Amino acid sequence: MRRKLMLNGLRSFAAVTALGMSVGLAGIAQASDTTVALVPGGPHPYFAAWEQGGADAVKEFGLQSADYKVPQKWELAQQNQLLESLLSQGYNGFVIFPGDPVGSVSTAEELTSNDATVIAAGGCFKDPSSAAFCLGTDTGNSAYIGTKELARILGPGKKRILHLTGFLVDPNTQLRIDAVKKAAEETGNEVVQVIADIDAPEPAEEKINAYLAAHASEVDGVIATAWVPSVVAANALRKIGDKRIKMVGIDHDQVVLQAIKDGFVDGTMLQNPYGQAYVGSYAVNKLRSGCTVKADAPFKTNALTSKFIDSGTAFIDASQVDSYVNSMRDETKKLLESFDATYLSCN
Repeated sequence: MRRKLMLNGLRSFAAVTALGMSVGLAGIAQASDTTVALVPGGPHPYFAAWEQGGADAVKEFGLQSADYKVPQKWELAQQNQLLESLLSQGYNGFVIFPGDPVGSVSTAEELTSNDATVIAAGGCFKDPSSAAFCLGTDTGNSAYIGTKELARILGPGKKRILHLTGFLVDPNTQLRIDAVKKAAEETGNEVVQVIADIDAPEPAEEKINAYLAAHASEVDGVIATAWVPSVVAANALRKIGDKRIKMVGIDHDQVVLQAIKDGFVDGTMLQNPYGQAYVGSYAVNKLRSGCTVKADAPFKTNALTSKFIDSGTAFIDASQVDSYVNSMRDETKKLLESFDATYLSCN
């Protein structure tokens, strides 16, 4: 199953390459000496689009390089060691998904104290940190919107919702748990169970399948707010087959998209990992080229930072599933078009 999930992630990545080549807003820039490392917390199909985002940023903005570098495991020590190694190799810009929002702060400080520029992407460092800002999905808002969409699909009356979510070390997980609970309460529904720490194939299959085997009749709707649980739940609902349980997932894995087409899943909340890498690499280069972050930049605030930029999110259902790439392209284009004027001061 792990191999199947990773292959699905690669297929999704292949589809995303089509959007990367066509954002094309800035034209070819003057060559720079910026070498960006795009470093997630560990292996995960969500980040596959970072590689294409970095490659397109090099082509579009004249960077020397923007390379996707992945720790072998989801362990903070491994990510920190990789970051230190990349710094010693000469990388001078970093787009990082923090392995731990607090534990990663000291490593970011080490990078910036050696004249590197650091941006958090996908997840945020806990303030205060030396990162210029955090560029990612407003995960609380995405989970909130997704749960509201699920409530709409479920219809009137108090419904029972199962929430499937990600690693507890992921800074986004608690934001999602809180947002789902809030949306459920506002719509008169109940979250009957939260199953977390399952954004990897083995725990996701074990816990989701076991729960549904015992309690499927007690669940009316499923909200999945992490990639792997979305895939596993989509497959589980297909196996159940009666389509009584409604589901809203997250991200653009081909299993989830096909399940939407076939009516086993009702929709998914898109994120924009491609845009995080593409715009993040662009921003690193601008900051290294003499621009500074505006003191009065209209950042958003979340539980971790007061320097947050939303990279975009969108709900899609069966009517939009074949054009989901356009939604990601539009979010990236919209963010880049106004980025300098909104967030940067450049001489």
